[in-house]
Amino acid sequence: MSIKLYGAALSPFVRKTRVALALKGIEFESVHIDPNAPPEGYEKISPMKRIPALEVDGQFLADSAAICAWMEKVHPEPALYPSDAMEMGQVIWLERFIDYDLAMRCTFAVFRNRVLMPLLGKECDEEKVQHALSTTIPPLFVYLEKTLEGREFLVGDNMTVADIALASQMVNLSLIHISEPTRPRLIS
Repeated sequence: MSIKLYGAALSPFVRKTRVALALKGIEFESVHIDPNAPPEGYEKISPMKRIPALEVDGQFLADSAAICAWMEKVHPEPALYPSDAMEMGQVIWLERFIDYDLAMRCTFAVFRNRVLMPLLGKECDEEKVQHALSTTIPPLFVYLEKTLEGREFLVGDNMTVADIALASQMVNLSLIHISEPTRPRLIS
């Protein structure tokens, strides 16, 4: 089986996929894709030109959640999704919540502005960063902290794709200087 993972190292979605691939012992070739300038024809691999995308023997999957679900089906051990139906639903919900709601604020509002924009020679929108840190991120972290209260993992007694998704977002957020009053406890 020939497997290629298309993406960029700083992407938390690529990171989530790489961690899942590693945990499942799946060998793959990394293909760097600049999400700001994907190569011509990349839409044939990823219709929305997003990263990550996975190629398996000439077939393609786009989106980290779809890729992780594929992995679970073809390599069920170690399990990254619970067998219990309610816990499975909770993992799917949390992965979606983290990949869309949390990522919109942490990765796209904060990390993108503080790290990526300067790397691209563009201005950081500090007002957007401060709004995210002071207004939109805190309620999301309150929810996640309540979910984690007294637990090691978000759902059940084992690491799931939801935990990997959260850790992948926190890596990027931890790379940014955030003053103590607005620094979320989850990255402390």
